[in-house]
Amino acid sequence: MIPHPHSYRALPVDGVAGTITVPGDKSISHRSLMLGAIAEGPTLIHGFLDGEDCLATRAALEALGVEIYKNALQPVRVSGVGLHGLHAPIRVLDLGNSGTGIRLLTGLLAGQPFASELTGDASLRERPMERVAAPLRAMGARIETTDGKPPVRVLGASTLTGIEHELPIASAQVKSAILLAGLFATGRTTVRSPGPSRDHTERMLMSMGVQLETAEDGRGHTVSLVGPATLHGREIGVPGDFSSAAFFIVAACVGAPDGLLIKNVGVNPTRTGLLTILREMGADIELEAERRLGAEPVADLFVRQSELKGVDVPPELVPLSIDEFPILFIAAAAARGTTRVRGAEELRAKETDRLAVMAQGLTAIGIGVEEHPDGLSVIGGRVRGGSVDSRGDHRIAMSFAIASLLARSPIEIANTAEVATSFPSFLEVASDVGLRVGAGDVGPGDVGPGDGTT
Repeated sequence: MIPHPHSYRALPVDGVAGTITVPGDKSISHRSLMLGAIAEGPTLIHGFLDGEDCLATRAALEALGVEIYKNALQPVRVSGVGLHGLHAPIRVLDLGNSGTGIRLLTGLLAGQPFASELTGDASLRERPMERVAAPLRAMGARIETTDGKPPVRVLGASTLTGIEHELPIASAQVKSAILLAGLFATGRTTVRSPGPSRDHTERMLMSMGVQLETAEDGRGHTVSLVGPATLHGREIGVPGDFSSAAFFIVAACVGAPDGLLIKNVGVNPTRTGLLTILREMGADIELEAERRLGAEPVADLFVRQSELKGVDVPPELVPLSIDEFPILFIAAAAARGTTRVRGAEELRAKETDRLAVMAQGLTAIGIGVEEHPDGLSVIGGRVRGGSVDSRGDHRIAMSFAIASLLARSPIEIANTAEVATSFPSFLEVASDVGLRVGAGDVGPGDVGPGDGTT
């Protein structure tokens, strides 16, 4: 596997083509480890993502006394210890760059009788945690944050009590943290959201024997469970990560006249808002061989180059495409007219302030952008190439690598090492489809005529 460099140099190419697969879904991989850890009996995970984020979750669970076995020829095996089988860790739990890991584990640890501390890298230590900590405290947990951010100290609680909590904005991470705490609580735990968000936690809980009630009405979406609840280990198949596929979906939309096939992609409807948006923009995307992999729907995606037009993204699609906005903004750069995204203030609390960093990067490569408090307006145009700083945000780094399909000259992308957190094989897959993205070793001799910096 190609090492993960600190910078990329992406050269212009004429197009992409081929058949590819993408790594296992990060969200499902995290949850399969955590729920398998507190289940009765073993859980076998096929297609687990060996990215740095998921490996940080694995290391944290092992520090809590869970045996997790993996070799190259077998699925990951998690030896579940049951609801009350975790042990006090002897060290601080370092979740690296993983917001999913730290938020969901905070919920999982809220009802434990022992104390624990969770932290992460410099980026993670800037991410908000009170949105998780406050409802958990209402359940009886004793949790301290550091000025509302990590490190987070979970001080141990003898009992938790179920609550009804209303989220101000739809958030799968906060919803999941509360539901995980609800497994240990006495009574009913209900989470109400103003709109849909990823439902991988709910699907996996039900597949492991937990009774859930879900409803949708004029006030939004609700999910409830009654605790304490016992989980039973099982086999879990992890589909290809839609968020990783998204980079190549957009690449095909702007540069695959003969089409690009992406196989075995998870198409959970709470994740695929990007498909709806791109189709509204004029994209030619077909779902083939639709099927189920355990609790999750999957399909093969065939995408052809299309003439895209700017759109106003409907607010209800924002939570269904929240991780895909960096690459959507690249599609917007290729579109005719202006694409407007509002109601996406959540993007300011990701690995970086994705609205600000994307606006700066798009401007640097010649695309007109208007930044709003809760979104961007992107004016389609000619990408001239240039230098951008991804600020250590893996999705932004990969998005600007895809932008090389539109560029007249190379795009230099700084701070790309974090791509390993979610897509360890990105450079290999990019090469397979015909992109020319290198680790700073793509020399001047590889640049074609007329490719000089403008």
